[in-house]
Amino acid sequence: MIELLMDPAAWIGLATLVVLEIVLGIDNLIFIAILVEKLPPHQRDRARVIGLGLALLMRLGLLSVISWIVTLTTPLFSLFGHGFSGRSLILLVGGLFLLFKATTELHERLEGVSHKGSASGGYASFGVVVTQIVVLDAVFSLDAVITAVGMVDQLPVMMAAVIISIGVMLVASKPLTRFVNAHPTVVVLCLSFLLMIGLSLFAEGLGFHLPKGYLYAAIGFSIMIEALNQIARRNIVREQARFPMRERTSKAVLRLLGGRQSQEEHIGELANTPESMLPATFAPEERSMVSGVLTLAERNVRSIMTHRSDISWVNLDEDPEKIRKKLLEVPHGYFPVCRGSMDNVVGVARVKDLLGDLIRDGKIDEKNSLRTPIYVPESITAINLIETLRRASGQIVLVSDEFGELLGVVSPIDILEAIAGEFPDEDETMEIQATGPGQWTVAGSADLHQLEIALQTEGLVSVEGDYASLGGYMISRFGRLPVEGETLIHEQFELRVASIEEQRIGTVHIRRLEHTGPIET
Repeated sequence: MIELLMDPAAWIGLATLVVLEIVLGIDNLIFIAILVEKLPPHQRDRARVIGLGLALLMRLGLLSVISWIVTLTTPLFSLFGHGFSGRSLILLVGGLFLLFKATTELHERLEGVSHKGSASGGYASFGVVVTQIVVLDAVFSLDAVITAVGMVDQLPVMMAAVIISIGVMLVASKPLTRFVNAHPTVVVLCLSFLLMIGLSLFAEGLGFHLPKGYLYAAIGFSIMIEALNQIARRNIVREQARFPMRERTSKAVLRLLGGRQSQEEHIGELANTPESMLPATFAPEERSMVSGVLTLAERNVRSIMTHRSDISWVNLDEDPEKIRKKLLEVPHGYFPVCRGSMDNVVGVARVKDLLGDLIRDGKIDEKNSLRTPIYVPESITAINLIETLRRASGQIVLVSDEFGELLGVVSPIDILEAIAGEFPDEDETMEIQATGPGQWTVAGSADLHQLEIALQTEGLVSVEGDYASLGGYMISRFGRLPVEGETLIHEQFELRVASIEEQRIGTVHIRRLEHTGPIET
């Protein structure tokens, strides 16, 4: 016994065997927990202790019998010139059993098969449940006992490992079950160890001896790699926790909807299913609307407003007939009313009120027809803008910078377009138009969020908010206003400037490149 305590190989075998015995006992523990749920609450803990105690006695008894049988080396019969003793038969049968057990368990783990308890609401008798536990212990003890015989040669080490593992399960049954369920790779790793041990037993039964040191080395190396993997996963989860819950949730939902996802997000998600295997149960239009809602909180008003250069406005200094003609030609319900220039906004008015004034009085009634303009800063987010628009009772809201200069206007329809896509007026065309397979014609003023959804790509939207349109993105990439015909590459897309209008990009032709290899952007 002293020599055994001083043997490092015995301690290594004990430690490894304890881990394996605990993992192999998890199924036994889970089924015992399922059975005791049939008992009244006050009897469940006692039944769980009795069940694990019986499992301990069952395993110790089987260890004593099987370890004695493997000492019987006298050949009982010969086959193909090889003698088979009682020890050989036990090793062969045990090896085959472990190979079968590990293979079926791996299959269930990889296929996602789970064991569920009975849904019956009645309570069973204590004696019936304990009897069922005894039968379960006999079944679940076989793999643990055969594993112990395959791992070490000393009966005291086997028994010590079994006693320690049952003791650990008895004291920490609930935390242990949670740990195993939360770390499925640990279970898969231990089941792969069973395959190695089963192969070792089968080989020894045929007369091929595999030194235990090889098994210990392989198992130890695998455990070290798995420990590094668990540390890496914990660090990734910790890093992901730095992002707001809303952002993580929105990205996870978008991924489940079939949206595109970067490799970093793919690693960080708890659901590690590749995107190509996710069920795309939503149509493209539905995914577009859901992604529009989820990204609304991240967008500022600049990305959805009508820019200053595109605003239709009424100049009080103009001839009334010219004003009337503009009101009839432009299909808008509200107009900013200014004096001389857009930097001098007098108010906001409805078209029908302005036309009524011009028909009745020949001029605009500034006192009764104009409403006080509502201003919002350019830094406001789209989600916060909704409340302002609700208080505005349907009228447009003016967007200004920190110096009070008018930058654009925004209306409730702009919020709807941010969610559901474009709703062009009669005098407008779609900013993003598909012209063929993998080809688009896009206005330079097109919203980058909608363009990302249309192209199923990422990286166009400015993280710092430096620009909000495709034209702004391309000018930022070039570092200057490009000329017609210049191109740049974004991931698998080629963006070519098609037209320049008044010192801004008018239209861009986008083409999906044929090759799918990595492209420098």
